[in-house]
Amino acid sequence: MAGSVARTLFQARWKTTLTMLMLPQHIGLVRAIVLVLALLPALPGCYVLRRSAGGGETGFETPRQLRAADVALPEGYRIEPVAIGLTFPTGVAFDDAGGIYVVEAGYSYGEVFTTPRLLRIEADGRSTTLASGGNPPWNGVTYHQGAFYVAQGGVLEGGRILRISPEGEVTPLIENLPSMGDHHTNGPVIGPDGWIYFAQGTVTNSAVVGEDNYGFGWLPRFPRLHDVPCQDIRLTGENFTTSNPLTEEPDDQVSTGAFSPFGTPTAARQTVRGQVPCSGAVMRIRPGGGAPELVAWGFRNPFGLAWSPQGRLHVTDNAYDNRGSRPVWGAGDMLWAVTPGIWYGWPDFHAGRPVTDADHYRTPGRRAPIFLLAEHPNMPPRPAAVLGVHSSSNGFDFSRSASFGHVGEAFVAQFGDMAPDVGKVLSPVGFKVVRVDVESGVTRDFAVNRGDTNGPASRIGGGGLERPLAARFDPAGAALYVVDFGVMTMGERGPEPRSGTGVLWRITRAAEGAR
Repeated sequence: MAGSVARTLFQARWKTTLTMLMLPQHIGLVRAIVLVLALLPALPGCYVLRRSAGGGETGFETPRQLRAADVALPEGYRIEPVAIGLTFPTGVAFDDAGGIYVVEAGYSYGEVFTTPRLLRIEADGRSTTLASGGNPPWNGVTYHQGAFYVAQGGVLEGGRILRISPEGEVTPLIENLPSMGDHHTNGPVIGPDGWIYFAQGTVTNSAVVGEDNYGFGWLPRFPRLHDVPCQDIRLTGENFTTSNPLTEEPDDQVSTGAFSPFGTPTAARQTVRGQVPCSGAVMRIRPGGGAPELVAWGFRNPFGLAWSPQGRLHVTDNAYDNRGSRPVWGAGDMLWAVTPGIWYGWPDFHAGRPVTDADHYRTPGRRAPIFLLAEHPNMPPRPAAVLGVHSSSNGFDFSRSASFGHVGEAFVAQFGDMAPDVGKVLSPVGFKVVRVDVESGVTRDFAVNRGDTNGPASRIGGGGLERPLAARFDPAGAALYVVDFGVMTMGERGPEPRSGTGVLWRITRAAEGAR
């Protein structure tokens, strides 16, 4: 009886409320309520409920189709394939005679190992092996004064910088770089001072070893591996409790702190000693080898390096993923103008903003990240540009020739998202080449697949780009060469790279024609 009375009273009050809302003076309020209800599905809290739609979340059937006309370019430009059938290519370089060389990584995320190689691309598009070896991935190549220099990523043995003679003789210039984790040794480029500049990525996503690193494959191989700072730091003592995938005990849990091995907690004000070489840094060595020198640090995964026409070093930096013990949400990749000696913010800042900012970096349903460093070396600067979230903005170069145009702008290859492993996206991000005005930070599409939506050719159809990884101008500056890693889809177990699907593309002004 009491329930029936309560229900009757509720119905009467609700009818009264509806009647009042229909009065003319309340119509504006009604419209506001309807608008809020309509927007609810778009609120950040509902983001996690929607299915991810990354560019790699698709199927693929060989062979890869190639149609240059399926790539949209600004009026007056043309694109053509120069070499096809490559396996995991990562960089391109040119010798004194204008010869074209490509490096194949020999490794891909997904724990797929092949043979890393330095290839000479012949005039008919076929390739000749100049050098090959182990310790993959080989991430990038440059040429200087009669020799090639390669960044050897070293997921199994540690990173190296190699010197390779025109006869194929391989000489390590530096070894034992901390590259066995999530990110590797990248670059290199030659500076105006004649030194070799290279980059070293971090071991983890945000300085804490966790279960996500087991999925990357390296935690079982190197259970004591962790990030190494470039200078002494003090920790806040923030620790993270997770399950222990290294044991068969289902209830086994461990606590892990920052810059520490998996299962090792840290204490407030604990000091971690810095050293060089280190994680998340740009370093340099002489062409003859020797001890590395620190240029700048506080990057997450500095991948591409290039010097502007004004002589300033710029670096692309793959920003945080929304994964692991300390996920960071919504962090776009960055293009930095590098000032030597500066700390750029990893693991406590993104693009000059603290990751503790819940409005920007809190994963829906979780607390915002907490600082890991008790004191920061300096206030991090702002980047020259912030690029797409999970776009994987990597190798790039600056235009220096009016014959190509856009002199002084950076042309950046975007590998594309690896959702859902890096975090969810609502549509494909990257999979194109963009140009960046480094003075204003404005980014514009330059080479992108034609279609109603963005994405790799394997997802949207056609024979255009898959995963551009590097972009470099030829010595004359008249042609932009784009290294397309090839097809990589994302399956239930993670990345699924396809051997033999890589391509080297060339973009020129239409009036220039082929080389």
